[in-house]
Formats: sequence, C-alpha cells, structure tokens
Amino acid sequence: MSKPIQAINRYKADLRELNFLLFEQFKVNELLGKAPFEAWGEDEMKTSLVECYRWAREVIGPLNAIGDTQGCRLEAGHVTTPSGFKAAWKSLYESGWKSIAVDQEFGGAGSPHSLQVLIEEIISGANTAFSMYPGLAHGASEVIESFGTHDQKQLYCTRMYSGAWGGTMCLTEPHAGSDVGAARTSAKKNADGSYSITGTKIFISGGEHDLADNIVHLVLARTEGAPAGTKGLTLFIVPKLRASQDGTVGESNDVSCGAIEHKMGINGNATCVLNFGENGKCVGWPVGGDAKLNQGMSQMFKMMNGARIGVGVQGISVASSAFLNALEYAKDRKQGASIEHWKDATAPRARIIEHADVRRMLLDMKSRVEGIRALAVKLTNHQDCVRALTGKDDTLAAYHQGQVDLLVPLVKAYGSDQAFRVCETAIQTFLGDIGKFVAANSGHAKLGAAAKRLGAAQEALGASTMKLLTWFQTGNMTLVPLYANRFLEMMSETSVAWMLLEGAVIADAKLATLPATEPDHAFYSGKVAAALYFARTVLPGVEHKAAAMGDEDRSPIDLAEAGFATV
Repeated sequence: MSKPIQAINRYKADLRELNFLLFEQFKVNELLGKAPFEAWGEDEMKTSLVECYRWAREVIGPLNAIGDTQGCRLEAGHVTTPSGFKAAWKSLYESGWKSIAVDQEFGGAGSPHSLQVLIEEIISGANTAFSMYPGLAHGASEVIESFGTHDQKQLYCTRMYSGAWGGTMCLTEPHAGSDVGAARTSAKKNADGSYSITGTKIFISGGEHDLADNIVHLVLARTEGAPAGTKGLTLFIVPKLRASQDGTVGESNDVSCGAIEHKMGINGNATCVLNFGENGKCVGWPVGGDAKLNQGMSQMFKMMNGARIGVGVQGISVASSAFLNALEYAKDRKQGASIEHWKDATAPRARIIEHADVRRMLLDMKSRVEGIRALAVKLTNHQDCVRALTGKDDTLAAYHQGQVDLLVPLVKAYGSDQAFRVCETAIQTFLGDIGKFVAANSGHAKLGAAAKRLGAAQEALGASTMKLLTWFQTGNMTLVPLYANRFLEMMSETSVAWMLLEGAVIADAKLATLPATEPDHAFYSGKVAAALYFARTVLPGVEHKAAAMGDEDRSPIDLAEAGFATV
C-alpha cells in the first residue's frame, strides 16, 4: 500500500514587499477612509494580508501536493475534488478572502482592488489548482453584476460571490479554439422566454465539482438567424441545476461532464469537457435579457480581461514562492569552497548563496518577480482610482481607465491580439509617464545612469510603436503578428524597469535616513540592487529588439513550408 502524501506547506510570501508596494510606492492609503473605501484604513489592509497569509499556509498550502497527486475523479458524470478541497472552499468563503473587494450590496467588504490582487496572489501561490475554482466563480459573477438584469443580479451574484454557487466561462469548442466566432453551440428560444442550449465546450476550468451547491456556466451560443462570426454570439446564463428566483435549487439542467482533461501542474482542478442539452432539456437565459442578444463577446471580454489578470497573478505567485524557497535553500545548502579560497583544499564548504553566479540568479528572480508584481498593483491602483473618481472627475477617471486597458495585456502576457490597441494607447499615455520619470531622475546620484537607460529604452519603444502603426496604415499586415509578441516583450520589460526604478528611488531616499543595523536597511538595499540589475542586464535588450524590428526581417514568412525540414 502506498504511503499517504504528507500535507506540507511550501508556500512563502514576503509581506514586507507587499506593504512597500501598497503604502510606499503607490500610496494606496491616500484613497482610504473616504468613499468608496471609507471602511478601510492602513491597519485593516495590513492585517488582512497577515491573516490571509496565515490562512493560506495553514489551510490550502498543505493541500497543494495532495491535490496534484490525487487529482479529480469523474464518476457517473460527477466530479469529486481532492481530499480537503471541500473543507477549504467552505473556509475560504467563511474567512471572506474571496469577497474582500466585492461591493457591500452583494455581501462583500468593499476593499480596494489593490488589496484584492495581493490576496489573490497569496491564494494562488499557495494552491493554484484550488484557487481556480473560486476565481472562475468570481469572474462569472462580475459579468452578471455588470451586464445582467435586476432579477439576474439578485438571483446569482450574492450566491456566487459567497461561494454557495460556483461559476465558469465556456468559450472553446472542439473545432473552435481561438477562433471563437466559429462556435456552433446553439440557442433556440422557448415560449417561456428561456432558450434551449445545445453544444459542447472543452477546456472548461472547474467545469464540474463538488464544492458548491450549484455551478453557473456562462456559455457563448448562437441564436437562430444570428449573424455569422463573433457578431452573432450571445452570452447565456446556464446553471448546472435549475433554480427558482428565491434560490431554491431544483432538477438537473441537462449539463453533463463528458471527460476530465489533463493540464500539467493543476491536477486538482477539474478541466472539463461539458455537454449541454444531450437530452434536449438544457435551458439558459441571455445575460441582460433579449435586449442584449448578439452582445456576448463584449460581455465576455470583461471576464476574459479578469482572467488575463488572474493568469498574470498566477505566474507572479508561483514565481515569487519559488524565488523565496530558492533563497532559503541557498542560505542553508553548502557546496564547494568560496572563490576566495579556491586553492585551499582544506577550506570549509561555502553556502551556495556565497557563490557569485547563484547570487546573480537570485537577484534576477527577485527583480523580475518584484517588477511584474508592481505592474499588477499599479493596474489595480488605477482601477481603484476609477472607482473613486467616477462621477466626481470623469476626465481623470477616463485617464485611469486607459491605464488599466494598457496594463492588462502586459500583466497577463505578450499577445499579438492586443498589439494595435496597446500601440494606440501607448502613444498618448504610456511613454509620456516614463519620460517624466526619466527627466526627474536622470541626475540621481545612484540611479541616474539607470534612469538614462530607461530613457533610451523609451525612445526605442516609441520608434517601434510608430513602426507598427506604419505597418497597419500601409497595409503591411503580415509583419504585425510576426513582431507583435516581441513588441509586447519590449513594452513589458520597459514597464518593469520603470516600476523597479520608481521603487528604488523611494528606497534610496529611505536608506539615507537609516543606520546599516536597521532591519529595513537590507530591504531597501535589495530594492535598489534589483532595479540596477534589471536596468543594466535586461533593459538594454529593448533597444536590440527595436533594431531588429527596424530591419523588417521577413525570413519566417518568406521561407517555403518545405524549407523548415525535409522529413
């Protein structure tokens, strides 16, 4: 008999770094204590991070290995999640971590999004597979809150935000992956105003599970006579179990799980093939009612953008914990002699953190993790400003919304589908903000040279932006997807450098006031070192990539298919 997997937490987070971002770099406390965050102060924010970190290490961290080893089981169309997941789901919602930024109207605590994104990092880093279940439910509920009818909001939002019901988004079909417009799932209107839903969706994260009393699927489908392509898609609310307006759950809604698909590293999350209407009894309702027919893609983009941020936060969370675990190991593990004693065969073994190349790798990890995290907090800080300013200063609120739109693809990944919108926004806002920072800090005694490097990267990025726009305007579209990924890498690397240097300027000023024996002296020194490292070793690559774009190399396009290999 095999031994049971030990419940060991391996998740680590640096709360000092999280507090630095919130209160020193982005000064979130300036928004606290007044609408819409009147119930929140600095102490409440810090306490929430401490308590969530404790919860994650005690409750879901130990389930990470268990979930990956056990995986999910599909029996008679029903999925059983790994041991401990159901209790963890209950504990998550009782603790309030998933609804911390939800509007109080729907039972949430109404915190700033900038706190929520760090709470999400902690939960995802401790157990990514588990975090995806409530993450999808939250995103689906946000869509209904934003676009649903009054009755839809009353029936679904509070129950989904509270964890009583789960949720998913259902886009991909066997024959329609990124080409969403080719979807064949159909919706036929019934006499009672509902629609009969028929079709199959694949790769549905958390598509079936035993954690909640019901699961509400948001399904893209095409009504009879709707236009072809994405313009003819409507987003439907399709619950696993039918429910009355008072929330009473009734009979099955003819939604079944046909299979669990494997995704490496998240065996604890049921990635499902879902079949709708195999027996002709699946019904759904358009999000927002019949007035919102054929508006499914615009509605779904809200959830997709939330998912993009979530994917970026997943990456940050796992990378951060990996870095902190590697750091701990490097401080403890002894191997080889120090370079200072390389000729002395009797010299004691050195801790591997004493080896120069190990220190380089650790600093590289630190700079990337902290820089990308800063982008995520910057994004959510702009979201908070939108919430605080809408209706009071709509012009400034629009500026902050523009920054949100710009940062979403950078936080998520570098995707060609966002290239044009990023370029368009970048000309007006992104580059100008960096220019102000460079002008203000080029003469900085310690960081001036790095600020000038940032300025050089900014100029290279601006030239590449114009190059992309020229390709668009002159019809040279084949070059756009060829270079879009590289361009967004440049955008991200420039943005990360900016965030790191902005933090380093703050840290350097603090260092001038602290004795070397003060614990925060080492913390601030690390911020400066990470910024200098990234500016010196990664940022110069932006200019190199810009030069490559200027060459307009078409080799991958011009090469005949047979030229790739003779097999």
